[in-house]
Amino acid sequence: MDARIEPIERIVDACTRVIFAGGTIVFPSDTGPAIACDPFHSAAIDRIYALKGYPDDKPLTMFVASPVEFLEYARGNPLASLASKRLLPGPVTLLVRRPAFISDELNAGLPTLGLRVPDEPVARAILERVGPLVGASTGGDAKVAPDLTIENGAAPYDRESSIVDLTHQPARLVREGAMSYERLTERLGPIERQTVKVRSQT
Repeated sequence: MDARIEPIERIVDACTRVIFAGGTIVFPSDTGPAIACDPFHSAAIDRIYALKGYPDDKPLTMFVASPVEFLEYARGNPLASLASKRLLPGPVTLLVRRPAFISDELNAGLPTLGLRVPDEPVARAILERVGPLVGASTGGDAKVAPDLTIENGAAPYDRESSIVDLTHQPARLVREGAMSYERLTERLGPIERQTVKVRSQT
């Protein structure tokens, strides 16, 4: 379905039927299309892993509709509260401590959970209706065949999201993407870069 042609209510209704039936959708985000499903439907999650060819230790990302909803997963984290005001919605994935009510199959058993609030109107309309979705970027892979695909033209950003770990103080940059390190620090304050120690050859 093409969101540039179809009424948004029809788009959202179609997504709701597929998601509530345990299916998968590809929907537009601000950094490109993402494949997603109901975070509480194990068979649908397994299908995304199979379609993406992901190993079991690679986590998925939770997509939510608003900064307020993001904070429901990051209670008691002052840095997350600041990030919700200064970075969301936007092309960033924010890592928080995985809440106890979230199954560890979503995040490959890791202690953190990655959350996104995409700055894309169609995505947010879908998320507002169906609730949170879990998934991953399609990466332009034509083999990722969902039950329903929603198109909305070119994404606002042509790079993957930046990943910021909010479980550290100061925050830690895991991946620099659509939002630059400089831009992130302007909005959030000091952020550590992950460094990899390179041992000299002798």
